[in-house]
Amino acid sequence: MNEVSGLVFLFVAAVLGGAINAVAGGGTLIAFPALVVFGVERIVANATNTAALWPGTIGSVWAYRRDLRPLLRLLVLLFVPSLGGGLLGALLLTRTPPALFGRIVPLLVLFATAIFAARDVFNRLAARSVEAMRRADEGHVSLAARVWGILFQLFVATYGGYFGAGIGILMLASLSLMGLQDIHRMNALKTALAFVINGIALLFFALSGIVHWPLAALMGTGGLLGGYVGARLAKRVDQRHLRTFVVVMGLLASAYLFVRAL
Repeated sequence: MNEVSGLVFLFVAAVLGGAINAVAGGGTLIAFPALVVFGVERIVANATNTAALWPGTIGSVWAYRRDLRPLLRLLVLLFVPSLGGGLLGALLLTRTPPALFGRIVPLLVLFATAIFAARDVFNRLAARSVEAMRRADEGHVSLAARVWGILFQLFVATYGGYFGAGIGILMLASLSLMGLQDIHRMNALKTALAFVINGIALLFFALSGIVHWPLAALMGTGGLLGGYVGARLAKRVDQRHLRTFVVVMGLLASAYLFVRAL
Protein backbone atom coordinates (compact mmCIF):
# COMPACT_ATOMS: atom_id res chain seq x y z
CA MET A 1 0.00 0.00 0.00
CA ASN A 2 1.16 3.57 -0.65
CA GLU A 3 1.66 6.02 2.22
CA VAL A 4 -1.71 7.77 1.93
CA SER A 5 -3.73 4.54 1.80
CA GLY A 6 -1.59 3.17 4.63
CA LEU A 7 -2.40 6.16 6.85
CA VAL A 8 -6.11 5.84 6.05
CA PHE A 9 -5.82 2.13 6.91
CA LEU A 10 -4.27 2.98 10.30
CA PHE A 11 -6.91 5.62 11.06
CA VAL A 12 -9.77 3.21 10.31
CA ALA A 13 -8.06 0.51 12.41
CA ALA A 14 -7.82 2.96 15.33
CA VAL A 15 -11.51 3.92 15.03
CA LEU A 16 -12.47 0.24 15.06
CA GLY A 17 -10.06 -0.49 17.92
CA GLY A 18 -11.39 2.36 20.06
CA ALA A 19 -14.99 1.36 19.43
CA ILE A 20 -14.35 -2.32 20.15
CA ASN A 21 -12.49 -1.47 23.36
CA ALA A 22 -15.49 0.55 24.53
CA VAL A 23 -18.06 -2.11 23.68
CA ALA A 24 -16.35 -5.39 24.45
CA GLY A 25 -12.56 -5.02 24.77
CA GLY A 26 -10.06 -6.42 22.29
CA GLY A 27 -9.33 -3.31 20.22
CA THR A 28 -5.59 -3.96 20.36
CA LEU A 29 -6.19 -7.09 18.28
CA ILE A 30 -7.15 -4.71 15.47
CA ALA A 31 -4.84 -1.72 15.96
CA PHE A 32 -1.54 -3.44 16.84
CA PRO A 33 -1.42 -5.78 13.80
CA ALA A 34 -2.34 -2.79 11.60
CA LEU A 35 0.83 -1.02 12.76
CA VAL A 36 2.93 -4.13 12.10
CA VAL A 37 1.42 -4.46 8.60
CA PHE A 38 2.28 -0.77 8.05
CA GLY A 39 5.91 -1.67 8.78
CA VAL A 40 6.46 -0.43 12.35
CA GLU A 41 8.91 -2.46 14.49
CA ARG A 42 6.96 -4.55 17.00
CA ILE A 43 8.05 -2.97 20.31
CA VAL A 44 7.58 0.52 18.84
CA ALA A 45 4.24 -0.65 17.39
CA ASN A 46 3.17 -1.86 20.85
CA ALA A 47 4.08 1.46 22.49
CA THR A 48 2.50 3.45 19.64
CA ASN A 49 -0.65 1.33 19.84
CA THR A 50 -0.92 2.20 23.54
CA ALA A 51 -0.58 5.89 22.68
CA ALA A 52 -3.12 5.52 19.86
CA LEU A 53 -5.88 3.79 21.82
CA TRP A 54 -5.44 5.60 25.14
CA PRO A 55 -7.39 8.71 24.03
CA GLY A 56 -10.29 6.39 23.20
CA THR A 57 -10.53 5.42 26.85
CA ILE A 58 -10.98 9.12 27.72
CA GLY A 59 -14.03 9.30 25.48
CA SER A 60 -15.34 6.01 26.82
CA VAL A 61 -14.90 7.00 30.49
CA TRP A 62 -16.81 10.21 29.81
CA ALA A 63 -19.60 8.33 28.03
CA TYR A 64 -19.80 5.78 30.89
CA ARG A 65 -19.59 8.37 33.70
CA ARG A 66 -23.12 7.73 35.02
CA ASP A 67 -22.62 3.95 35.11
CA LEU A 68 -19.30 4.43 36.92
CA ARG A 69 -20.61 6.50 39.84
CA PRO A 70 -21.95 3.58 41.94
CA LEU A 71 -18.57 1.82 41.64
CA LEU A 72 -16.23 4.63 42.70
CA ARG A 73 -15.34 2.65 45.84
CA LEU A 74 -14.13 -0.27 43.73
CA LEU A 75 -12.33 2.09 41.37
CA VAL A 76 -10.33 3.50 44.29
CA LEU A 77 -9.63 -0.03 45.58
CA LEU A 78 -8.23 -1.21 42.23
CA PHE A 79 -6.43 2.01 41.31
CA VAL A 80 -3.09 1.23 43.00
CA PRO A 81 -2.62 -2.30 41.56
CA SER A 82 -3.61 -0.91 38.15
CA LEU A 83 -1.02 1.86 38.39
CA GLY A 84 1.76 -0.36 39.77
CA GLY A 85 1.13 -3.24 37.41
CA GLY A 86 0.93 -1.00 34.33
CA LEU A 87 4.30 0.55 35.20
CA LEU A 88 5.89 -2.85 35.85
CA GLY A 89 4.64 -4.25 32.54
CA ALA A 90 5.93 -1.24 30.59
CA LEU A 91 9.33 -1.62 32.27
CA LEU A 92 9.44 -5.32 31.33
CA LEU A 93 8.62 -4.48 27.70
CA THR A 94 11.53 -2.05 27.39
CA ARG A 95 13.85 -4.71 28.84
CA THR A 96 12.75 -7.35 26.31
CA PRO A 97 15.09 -7.77 23.29
CA PRO A 98 13.23 -6.86 20.05
CA ALA A 99 13.97 -10.26 18.46
CA LEU A 100 12.54 -12.08 21.48
CA PHE A 101 9.45 -9.85 21.54
CA GLY A 102 8.93 -10.59 17.85
CA ARG A 103 8.72 -14.29 18.70
CA ILE A 104 6.55 -13.76 21.78
CA VAL A 105 3.98 -11.40 20.31
CA PRO A 106 2.12 -13.94 18.10
CA LEU A 107 1.59 -16.04 21.24
CA LEU A 108 0.36 -12.98 23.14
CA VAL A 109 -2.14 -12.18 20.39
CA LEU A 110 -3.32 -15.80 20.33
CA PHE A 111 -3.59 -15.83 24.15
CA ALA A 112 -5.60 -12.60 24.13
CA THR A 113 -7.90 -13.97 21.41
CA ALA A 114 -8.49 -17.16 23.41
CA ILE A 115 -9.31 -15.14 26.53
CA PHE A 116 -11.72 -13.04 24.49
CA ALA A 117 -13.40 -16.12 23.00
CA ALA A 118 -13.78 -17.69 26.47
CA ARG A 119 -15.47 -14.64 27.99
CA ASP A 120 -18.82 -16.38 28.48
CA VAL A 121 -17.11 -19.27 30.28
CA PHE A 122 -15.64 -16.82 32.80
CA ASN A 123 -19.04 -15.23 33.30
CA ARG A 124 -20.73 -18.60 33.95
CA LEU A 125 -18.23 -19.34 36.71
CA ALA A 126 -19.60 -16.40 38.68
CA ALA A 127 -23.16 -17.56 39.50
CA ARG A 128 -24.39 -15.88 42.70
CA SER A 129 -27.61 -15.06 44.50
CA VAL A 130 -29.69 -12.15 43.26
CA GLU A 131 -29.05 -10.19 46.48
CA ALA A 132 -25.26 -10.74 46.29
CA MET A 133 -25.24 -9.58 42.67
CA ARG A 134 -27.32 -6.50 43.51
CA ARG A 135 -24.95 -5.50 46.33
CA ALA A 136 -21.88 -6.11 44.17
CA ASP A 137 -23.31 -3.97 41.39
CA GLU A 138 -23.57 -1.17 43.96
CA GLY A 139 -19.91 -1.62 44.92
CA HIS A 140 -20.39 -3.73 48.07
CA VAL A 141 -18.20 -6.84 47.80
CA SER A 142 -16.81 -9.21 50.43
CA LEU A 143 -13.30 -9.00 51.91
CA ALA A 144 -12.29 -12.16 50.03
CA ALA A 145 -13.57 -10.65 46.77
CA ARG A 146 -11.61 -7.45 47.41
CA VAL A 147 -8.38 -9.38 48.06
CA TRP A 148 -8.96 -11.45 44.92
CA GLY A 149 -9.69 -8.32 42.92
CA ILE A 150 -6.50 -6.54 44.04
CA LEU A 151 -4.22 -9.51 43.30
CA PHE A 152 -5.79 -10.34 39.96
CA GLN A 153 -5.83 -6.67 38.92
CA LEU A 154 -2.08 -6.48 39.60
CA PHE A 155 -1.56 -9.42 37.21
CA VAL A 156 -3.87 -7.94 34.57
CA ALA A 157 -2.24 -4.52 34.81
CA THR A 158 1.26 -6.01 34.46
CA TYR A 159 0.19 -7.91 31.37
CA GLY A 160 -1.57 -4.79 30.12
CA GLY A 161 1.50 -2.60 30.51
CA TYR A 162 3.55 -5.22 28.65
CA PHE A 163 1.17 -5.87 25.75
CA GLY A 164 -2.44 -4.98 26.52
CA ALA A 165 -4.59 -7.08 24.20
CA GLY A 166 -7.35 -8.81 26.16
CA ILE A 167 -7.06 -6.85 29.42
CA GLY A 168 -10.67 -5.74 29.12
CA ILE A 169 -11.81 -9.35 28.93
CA LEU A 170 -9.62 -10.35 31.88
CA MET A 171 -10.99 -7.46 33.96
CA LEU A 172 -14.59 -8.31 33.09
CA ALA A 173 -13.90 -11.91 34.14
CA SER A 174 -12.38 -10.74 37.43
CA LEU A 175 -15.27 -8.37 38.14
CA SER A 176 -17.71 -11.20 37.43
CA LEU A 177 -15.91 -13.39 39.96
CA MET A 178 -16.10 -10.51 42.44
CA GLY A 179 -19.88 -10.66 42.05
CA LEU A 180 -20.74 -7.88 39.60
CA GLN A 181 -23.31 -8.68 36.93
CA ASP A 182 -24.46 -5.35 35.46
CA ILE A 183 -22.49 -5.38 32.20
CA HIS A 184 -22.75 -1.63 31.68
CA ARG A 185 -21.31 -0.83 35.12
CA MET A 186 -18.64 -3.50 34.62
CA ASN A 187 -17.73 -1.97 31.26
CA ALA A 188 -17.54 1.46 32.89
CA LEU A 189 -15.18 0.22 35.63
CA LYS A 190 -12.91 -1.78 33.32
CA THR A 191 -12.70 1.20 30.96
CA ALA A 192 -11.63 3.51 33.80
CA LEU A 193 -9.04 0.97 34.98
CA ALA A 194 -7.75 0.51 31.41
CA PHE A 195 -7.36 4.30 31.29
CA VAL A 196 -5.07 4.07 34.36
CA ILE A 197 -3.07 1.05 33.11
CA ASN A 198 -2.49 2.38 29.61
CA GLY A 199 -1.93 5.91 30.85
CA ILE A 200 0.99 5.01 33.14
CA ALA A 201 2.42 2.65 30.49
CA LEU A 202 2.18 5.40 27.89
CA LEU A 203 3.97 7.85 30.18
CA PHE A 204 6.81 5.35 30.63
CA PHE A 205 6.99 4.63 26.88
CA ALA A 206 7.05 8.36 26.12
CA LEU A 207 9.91 8.95 28.55
CA SER A 208 11.72 5.95 27.02
CA GLY A 209 11.42 7.44 23.52
CA ILE A 210 9.81 4.41 21.85
CA VAL A 211 6.52 5.99 20.66
CA HIS A 212 6.11 6.89 16.98
CA TRP A 213 4.30 10.15 17.71
CA PRO A 214 3.05 11.12 14.23
CA LEU A 215 1.31 7.74 13.85
CA ALA A 216 0.15 7.87 17.48
CA ALA A 217 -1.45 11.28 16.88
CA LEU A 218 -3.24 10.08 13.76
CA MET A 219 -4.50 6.89 15.37
CA GLY A 220 -5.23 8.65 18.66
CA THR A 221 -7.74 10.85 16.88
CA GLY A 222 -9.38 7.75 15.44
CA GLY A 223 -9.27 5.98 18.80
CA LEU A 224 -10.92 8.93 20.55
CA LEU A 225 -13.69 9.03 17.96
CA GLY A 226 -14.20 5.27 18.06
CA GLY A 227 -14.09 5.09 21.86
CA TYR A 228 -16.78 7.71 22.34
CA VAL A 229 -19.07 6.36 19.62
CA GLY A 230 -18.53 2.77 20.77
CA ALA A 231 -19.47 3.59 24.36
CA ARG A 232 -22.59 5.44 23.20
CA LEU A 233 -23.65 2.51 21.03
CA ALA A 234 -22.66 -0.22 23.50
CA LYS A 235 -26.20 -0.79 24.75
CA ARG A 236 -27.54 -1.23 21.21
CA VAL A 237 -24.88 -3.42 19.57
CA ASP A 238 -25.37 -7.17 19.30
CA GLN A 239 -22.21 -8.15 21.15
CA ARG A 240 -22.30 -11.71 19.77
CA HIS A 241 -21.56 -10.44 16.27
CA LEU A 242 -18.90 -8.07 17.51
CA ARG A 243 -17.18 -10.78 19.56
CA THR A 244 -17.16 -13.09 16.53
CA PHE A 245 -15.55 -10.33 14.46
CA VAL A 246 -12.85 -9.70 17.09
CA VAL A 247 -12.06 -13.42 17.46
CA VAL A 248 -11.74 -13.89 13.69
CA MET A 249 -9.51 -10.82 13.39
CA GLY A 250 -7.42 -11.98 16.35
CA LEU A 251 -6.85 -15.41 14.81
CA LEU A 252 -5.93 -13.86 11.46
CA ALA A 253 -3.57 -11.40 13.16
CA SER A 254 -1.93 -14.17 15.17
CA ALA A 255 -1.42 -16.29 12.03
CA TYR A 256 0.05 -13.29 10.19
CA LEU A 257 2.43 -12.49 13.05
CA PHE A 258 3.49 -16.14 13.32
CA VAL A 259 4.41 -16.09 9.62
CA ARG A 260 6.28 -12.78 10.02
CA ALA A 261 8.23 -14.25 12.98
CA LEU A 262 9.53 -17.22 10.92
